[in-house]
Amino acid sequence: MVTASAVAEAAAWNILVVEDDAPVRESLRLVLETSGYNVSTAATGEEALSLINKNSYDIVLCDLRLPGISGLNVINSSGGQVPCILMTAYGTPDIAMEAFAAGVFDYISKPISPDKLLFTLTKFQEFEGLRRENTTLRAKLSERYSFNNIIAQSESFRAVFDTIRRLSPFTTTVIITGESGTGKELIARAIHESSTRRGKPFIAINCGAIPENLMESELFGHRKGAFTDASRDKRGLFEEAHGGTLFLDEIGELPLHLQVKLLRALQERTIRRVGDEEVIQIDVRILSATLRNLEEDVKIGRFREDLLYRLNVIAINLPPLRERPEDIPVLALHFLKKHAKRLGLAPKEIPIAVMQTLLDYLWPGNARELENALERALVLSSGEELELCSLPERIIAQKLTSAIGQERPESAIDNNNLSIKQRSRTLEVDLIQRALKHTNGNRTHAAKILEISHRALLYKLKEYGVT
Repeated sequence: MVTASAVAEAAAWNILVVEDDAPVRESLRLVLETSGYNVSTAATGEEALSLINKNSYDIVLCDLRLPGISGLNVINSSGGQVPCILMTAYGTPDIAMEAFAAGVFDYISKPISPDKLLFTLTKFQEFEGLRRENTTLRAKLSERYSFNNIIAQSESFRAVFDTIRRLSPFTTTVIITGESGTGKELIARAIHESSTRRGKPFIAINCGAIPENLMESELFGHRKGAFTDASRDKRGLFEEAHGGTLFLDEIGELPLHLQVKLLRALQERTIRRVGDEEVIQIDVRILSATLRNLEEDVKIGRFREDLLYRLNVIAINLPPLRERPEDIPVLALHFLKKHAKRLGLAPKEIPIAVMQTLLDYLWPGNARELENALERALVLSSGEELELCSLPERIIAQKLTSAIGQERPESAIDNNNLSIKQRSRTLEVDLIQRALKHTNGNRTHAAKILEISHRALLYKLKEYGVT
């Protein structure tokens, strides 16, 4: 029997009953309305599709055989807009398979008992409740760990997300500081996408990547004949970004004479193309980024103080990855999923030993280095898990150095040899020999101790000439 609580929960649910037999249609309507559902009815498939297109239903209760459009065609024609329970007096395995392939939630054989009907609807409500709960949970997780495609769970980065949200109604200039690979351009894009300028151009330029003699033309454009090779008029990036955002990465590399022109553009909201007298009005939000200490550059005359004040209305500093290790697991999973999909590979698990290695490494290249390391490991690992030996040598070398710790005397290392590759080889040979000694030459057990596959150990034995 259906409980009173289930009936109470039904009150907000809208059901469309599609049945060509009038007495059956009326009987179903009475059973459902008595149980607290809001019920609409249709006698044909065409009428049902018209109602589905005009109204919102939680579920459709549809007869299989209808005059004109069949029940399955109603489901297919509705494009899966509404979940469906199919009713049929011709219940066969083939029909069931066809119904489930069309996307129906369930089907009921006629004649339909009220208890069977209400039980099926209650089952659907429970299923739908779990689906909605799962969707809500995913949204909460996404809100916790992701912001405009930026993945993080550390308090320091969540504070950055909060700052971006507060900036969203304004067009304030922002300068983003941080080491290479911390995601400065991602943050700039997030600021743009969270602002009222989303949908407008986002133009990014690296001020250190363009020759000084071309930078002015890139930013402000030029008139035909302004200089050699200026064979046509050219719009600059300020004009390209009109109405949107211009992101000046590595702003500290901008030459002093262009710093003057940039300051004037910010103050007057106008620019002039190279070789032109015409003043062009611009509406551009400026975001900038640097890994340099611009305050120190101001002191030595390398950067204009007035421009720094103009750019630095709000500063966002991105902490390096080594200062927020709690972000490494979520970033690692994100990068693995991203590159597995891109490369058409099956996703791989990250075993504890590999994750601990990732957590122990200092990541001088920050998130960019982590992403590259995981893409490499994904490609080189066999099986369902990432293998420790598939990580870059510099990461393994740090782990090996930590692993042998006090056991290896400092005198055994040539302090004049700074080659990571050669030292890594020496350390690997040492660990392999000790593992084989510990297992009395059992290579399978040695591979487990070394946390590499048996195949990888055999390869290294051959490569290093270890017997």
